Amino acid sequence: MLLVPCPWCGKRAETEFFCAGQVRPPRSELVDADDDEWIRHLFYKKNIRGVLEENWWHEKGCGEWFTLYRDTVTHQFIGKE
Repeated sequence: MLLVPCPWCGKRAETEFFCAGQVRPPRSELVDADDDEWIRHLFYKKNIRGVLEENWWHEKGCGEWFTLYRDTVTHQFIGKE
């Protein structure tokens, strides 16, 4: 089981959290995007091996949203402990 480091509550079991996936650029950067660019923005994700910036929600705790960096190979959280 992963211990997710919540900035407000400390380390908690991963079952208390919801991972919303990788952080992506804001939609405002795609104002003039064509249909293909919108499709890539909304549905395609990078499947990188290494450190990934992710959005997390402490669903069963403080209810706060926050960003963490997680190594997709080792599942260790980086720089947020």
